[in-house]
Amino acid sequence: MNNKKKFLKQSEKIAFDLKHRETIRYNISKYDAAFEIGKKRYQRLDFAKNDASRIKRDAIRNLPFLLETFENSAVKNGIEVLWAKDSKEAIEYLKNIALEADVKTVVKSKSMTTEEIDFNEEFEKIGVKSVETDLGEFIVQTAGEKPYHILTPAMHKSRKEVAELFNQNFGTHKDASADELAAYARKHLRKDFEEAEMGVTGANFLIAKEGAISLTENEGNGLFSLSFPKIHVVIAGIEKIIPSIEDLDLFLPLLGCHGTGQQISVYNSIVFGPRKNDEKNGPRRMTVILLDNGRTNLYAKPVQSEALTCIRCGACLNNCPIYKNIGGYTYNTVYTGPIGAVIMPHLANFKEFNHLSFACSLCGKCYENCPVKINLPKLLLENRREAIEATRQPVSEKVIFSGISWLFGSSNRLDIVNGSVKTFFSKIISNKIYGKKRASQKFAKKSFREEWGNSFYL
Repeated sequence: MNNKKKFLKQSEKIAFDLKHRETIRYNISKYDAAFEIGKKRYQRLDFAKNDASRIKRDAIRNLPFLLETFENSAVKNGIEVLWAKDSKEAIEYLKNIALEADVKTVVKSKSMTTEEIDFNEEFEKIGVKSVETDLGEFIVQTAGEKPYHILTPAMHKSRKEVAELFNQNFGTHKDASADELAAYARKHLRKDFEEAEMGVTGANFLIAKEGAISLTENEGNGLFSLSFPKIHVVIAGIEKIIPSIEDLDLFLPLLGCHGTGQQISVYNSIVFGPRKNDEKNGPRRMTVILLDNGRTNLYAKPVQSEALTCIRCGACLNNCPIYKNIGGYTYNTVYTGPIGAVIMPHLANFKEFNHLSFACSLCGKCYENCPVKINLPKLLLENRREAIEATRQPVSEKVIFSGISWLFGSSNRLDIVNGSVKTFFSKIISNKIYGKKRASQKFAKKSFREEWGNSFYL
């Protein structure tokens, strides 16, 4: 079964799973309430968004220069910088680092780039234990699942479901509260932090001028992951670049507001390199892997390259009616929702994933709530245009639409058959296009034209 058929089948299943929808709506409603409060902290939110949009667009336009600036500055700070053209090359770098240092355990702070390259699965092959330390990531890893949402990995699980999961795996109480579950995870992970030889994180921003990375989180696990182990490895997409540390006073509050409704996230770490000779704490070695993995394909697109300005706040997912109904797993991609539908066909295989660009009502909520003003509906339409131009229309589809066009071209033709026959064929077409869950059109026995004609002669 190809990706499009899987997507349609899973969409139909999830959209009518009332329990799942209730969980998602409840969790997103909490985000909505926090987001509304967060937006009110700004006197001129649109001004801040315009400024952030301008800076990120300038950064993408000057991407080669800023990446070279970052590399030169980072190397001066004692950071090893590696360039990975794809996931295979990134994994080879990571395995070499782990094997050279005889790494047995890796602690990770939430990083979607590691999901791109199948980090956990690849490290399992070489016998290295990889531990997710973000609570949401820890939950889905324990459940044997992938992240459901780019910012809230376990959004699809209720507190009761997490309690049952922890009870089955760790023997905690079946009715444990959210605070008790978080406390257990914190205690459970402490040993891994202390024993891990290597910490892996992402980066919310790569700071070009200073050659540093910025990492934002709310639990402290990111700070532990980069400071406890002797090796710190950062895996970041090349689009994460910003010009200077001075830009963070704009981006960090916007990220906090649009991601969780906060004024600013609890932990914001700016890392300039490994520990110096006169410092007691911190990693002895720091490596930054700059990941392409299809991003230059997107960069080459005059229109869709705008999506590279994304700061991964997750607001477009939380405001998307499609995402709310079909959920994160239906996309079968690392990045989901509106931003995922735009970028994944270019990061992966356009032919296999261009159907995602049609999973959109074009309501514009994603554009309205984007902190860097990415016009996602416009980019999705551009993807659709490319998909249609690149795909040969099936003969059956041509025949069906030609027939419909001919039929609806004349009211006389429509009235060749009565309402019962129209209803029968309407149901067949509706089931084919929209699925069996959507009610089809029911026609009256006689059309308005026929009724009008009869009354005229009375």
